[in-house]
Amino acid sequence: MRDKLNQPLTVEGKSSNKKKSTRGKSFGYQVLGFGAGGGGGSPFITATGGTITCSGNCRIHTFTGPGTFTVCTAAKCAADNLVSYLVVAGGASAGNCLAGGGGAGGVREVKSPVTPYTASPLDGYPSAPNRVTVTEQGYSIVVGAGGASVNSPSFGRGVAGIASSFAGISAAGGGGGGTGGPGGNSPTGGTGISGGSGGGASGQQNDSVTSGAGNTPPVSPPQGNPGGPSVSQGGGARSGSGGGGATEVGVNGGSPQIAGRGGAGATTNISGSPLGYGGGGAGGVQSSGGTAAGRSPCGSGGSSAASAPGSAGTTNRGGGGGSGAAGTCSFASGAGGSGIVIIRYKIA
Repeated sequence: MRDKLNQPLTVEGKSSNKKKSTRGKSFGYQVLGFGAGGGGGSPFITATGGTITCSGNCRIHTFTGPGTFTVCTAAKCAADNLVSYLVVAGGASAGNCLAGGGGAGGVREVKSPVTPYTASPLDGYPSAPNRVTVTEQGYSIVVGAGGASVNSPSFGRGVAGIASSFAGISAAGGGGGGTGGPGGNSPTGGTGISGGSGGGASGQQNDSVTSGAGNTPPVSPPQGNPGGPSVSQGGGARSGSGGGGATEVGVNGGSPQIAGRGGAGATTNISGSPLGYGGGGAGGVQSSGGTAAGRSPCGSGGSSAASAPGSAGTTNRGGGGGSGAAGTCSFASGAGGSGIVIIRYKIA
């Protein structure tokens, strides 16, 4: 037996007593892809842009202004390239003088099945038009500004917010609140403006006016709601209606002097913490004896005031601005809050 073990190796009729090292060589099972040579690169998305944070097994890119989301490497598994996103437009400002609250910016969200978190009721998955599957390229990010405050004594309607967008998904800016105008009669100017969420109608002495429509232009699920309408409140003290919010119609103003609050926003954990977006702004009241309205549920929408300017919608939350007190129409309305874009994807 020992003699056989000491015999030289024979290959195709040739013999050799030389020992050949196998260090650094690839064996057959490696060539077939079962060893270290079975492919390189990251198994998950790698990307740049915005402010980058992590939550659990996900990476999050937050854009509070314009920028570019650049996918450097796509994930090996196609399902992992379906990203979650939140796109919120800028909210509108309230009108001036017995005015309606500003409508919230439109809110659009999709939660990918591979990125666990608690989404808002506006989650658009699995509808195909709402899904975004990324590839290795740059995606332009647009973050809409909020509508500017209306200063006294212009008797002006609120200023619309600006749209936000990412990868073909666009959220519409909020619609401005209506204005009461001189003497509290402004049937044209008293109407709220349509938008992502519509502006609230102003308080009217002798006219009934409509609010601005929400979800304009229409998408599914709806990105917002109408503002609160107004009915003729007679010659007594009057109040404006709230702007529409992401998940609720603005509340009507009541008589005597009970301002309507803005419609509720939507709460989502996409950023890693529960935050509310897209709340409507509150309507205004005629004098210091009136009852102003606070911020809308789920935050972000501006409140009104009985003897002060209205408060602004929250920055980067897309809230509508609140109306200031009327009196001599000397108090400015609250500006709309700017929008935001958040992108979330799996990294482990």
